Amino acid sequence: MNFIISRLEKHQAFFEKISKNIYLMAIKDGFLAAMPIILFSSVFILLANIPTLLGLNVPADLINWFNKIYNYTMGFVGLYVAGTTAKALTGSMNHKISGGKFINGTSTMMAAMCGFMLLAIGTTKSGAYLGTYFGTEGILSAFVSAFLTVNIYKFCVQRDITIKMPKEVPGTISQNFRDIFPFAFSVLACAVVDVAVRATLHVPFSALIATLIQPLFRGADSYAGLALIEFLIPMFWFLGIHGPSVVKPAFEAALYGNTTANLALFKGGHFPVHALTENFLNFVGELGGTGATFVVPIIFIFLMRSKQLKAIGKASVIPVMFAVNEPLLFGAPIILNPYFFIPFVATPMVNVLIGKLFIDLLHMNGFMYILSWALPGPIGAFMDTNFQPISLLLMVVLLVLDTLIYLPFCRAFDATLVAKEAKVDAEDAAKELAGTATVATEGAAVASVTEPENAAVAEPVSDVKSEENKSEEATKLAREVKVLVLCAGGGTSEQLANALTTAAKEYNEPIVASAGAYGSHHDILPNYDIVVLAPQVRTYYDDLKSDTDRLGIQLVATKGQQYIALTRDPKKALDFIMENLKDTDFAK
Repeated sequence: MNFIISRLEKHQAFFEKISKNIYLMAIKDGFLAAMPIILFSSVFILLANIPTLLGLNVPADLINWFNKIYNYTMGFVGLYVAGTTAKALTGSMNHKISGGKFINGTSTMMAAMCGFMLLAIGTTKSGAYLGTYFGTEGILSAFVSAFLTVNIYKFCVQRDITIKMPKEVPGTISQNFRDIFPFAFSVLACAVVDVAVRATLHVPFSALIATLIQPLFRGADSYAGLALIEFLIPMFWFLGIHGPSVVKPAFEAALYGNTTANLALFKGGHFPVHALTENFLNFVGELGGTGATFVVPIIFIFLMRSKQLKAIGKASVIPVMFAVNEPLLFGAPIILNPYFFIPFVATPMVNVLIGKLFIDLLHMNGFMYILSWALPGPIGAFMDTNFQPISLLLMVVLLVLDTLIYLPFCRAFDATLVAKEAKVDAEDAAKELAGTATVATEGAAVASVTEPENAAVAEPVSDVKSEENKSEEATKLAREVKVLVLCAGGGTSEQLANALTTAAKEYNEPIVASAGAYGSHHDILPNYDIVVLAPQVRTYYDDLKSDTDRLGIQLVATKGQQYIALTRDPKKALDFIMENLKDTDFAK
C-alpha cells in the first residue's frame, strides 16, 4: 500500500498541473457560475412532474407555466455556459498576457454566446430554427465557442490588432472600439466552422460533435467507465488535489446531457436508462462526498475507541451528510493516510457498480433531475429517480456495504491512535505526579513567608493582568476588514466564514467574512482586504497571488488540519486573521 502511495506522490506535480489547466478550470468554473440557473430550474421541473406522480389534479396552465420557466432557464443553459466559460477562461488567460494588456471579459462572454448560436442552432430546409441544442445538448458547442473566442481575443490583444482612438475619447468608448476586431474575428470563425461542417457533412456543428464522441459517452456509461471515473476522482483527492475538478470536466457534457435524455425518456413513457449523470455520481458514487464517506463519521463515533476519531466523527457527521466532507478528510486525516487509501478509492467504485446494476436489472430509474449536490444522498437519490421506493433500498444496500468496506481500515487506524493516546496519557500522568510533588515542596516554602511579603508578591500579578489587557486592546482593528474564504465548492469556506462572523460579533471586531468558490472569485475579489485559501485550492496560490498583489489584497493559504481547526473554533479563526493583520494598517 505504501508503495502505491509513494508512486502516486511521485507524480503529484503532474496531477497538480492537470488540475490547474486553464481550460479544465474554465469548464468547471463556467458550470459553477451557471449553477444558480440549473438549481433554480430544477425546482420547476419537479413542480411540473410531482403532482402527476401523486395523483393531484393541477390546472394544465399551471403545469405549462412551470415547464415554460424550466425551458427558458435550463433549456438555454448551453448559451449561458458559453458565456460563463469564456469569462472564466479570460480571467485565467489574462495572467499570461504581459505588458499591461488585458482581454475584456465582458466582450469575450458576449462573443462566445454569439458564436454558440452559430455553432449550436440548426435550421430546417424552410429556414426555421431548431432549438434542440440550446440546452445541455449544446454544451460542447459552448466549450468550442468559448475556447475559440478567448484565443482569438488573446491573439489580437497581444499583437495590438485593434482600432485605436484619440486620447481625448473616454476609456469606455475606446474599449468598445478596441474590441471590434477580436469580436468580429471570433464570431466569423464560429460561422466559418459551421458553414464548413454543413457543406461537407450536412449536419450542424453541434450534431457533428455529439455524433463523433457518442462512443466515448457510451464507454463512460458502462460498468468499466463508471468504475474508472470513480477511481480517478478519489485518487486525486487522496493526493490533496480536488478530484472532481480534474476528472469531471472531461465528461461534463455527458453528465448533463444524459440527465436531460433521461427526463425526455421518462416523459415519453420510456425507461430512463442512463446511469452516467451528474447526480448519480453525487448521490451514489460520492455518497457523503468524495470517497463515499457518508458512514465514516458514524463509524468513528460509535465503533472507534480513539478520542481523536470520536471527536472528528462528532464534528464532521452533519457536514458529511450534506456532502461537505473536508472536515473529515483533513481532520482524521484521510488525505495521504495509508490506512484509508483502499476504502477511499474502492468504495465509490463499488457504489456506482451496484447503482448501475439497480438500473439495469431492477429497473430503477436513471437520475433525471439536476438537484443540488449538497442534498443528503438518500434524499437526493429518492427525488432524482422520481420518488421510486427502490432507490431507498439502494441507499440501504450502499450504506451497509460502505460500512463493511471502511470498518476494518478504520479499526486498524484506530488501534494505532489508541496506542498513541495511551502513551500520551501515561506521560501526562507522570508529569502531573511530578508537578504535584513540586507544588507541595513550593507550598511548604511559601507557608514560611510573612503576611506583608505575601501582599507584596500579589502586586505584580495585577500588573501582569493589566499588561495582558493592554496587549489584547492593542490587537483591536482600526477599521473594517473584509475577509474572503475560498475553497473548491463553497462548502467548508462557508463554515470558516461563519466561524469568523461569530467571533467578530462576540469580540466586537469589525470583520466581515464571506465564502466563495475558487474560479468564481474574479468579479468579487476587489471588494476584499484579505483572502484565505482552503487546503483543496492551495495549489492555486501562485496564480491568485498575482491578482491579490495587484489589488493590494493580503493572501493567506492554510493547511489541512489547521484549516479544519479554524472552522470549528471561532476564537481561533479570529486569532488567525488578527495574527495575519497585526503588521498592517488595519491594526491599531
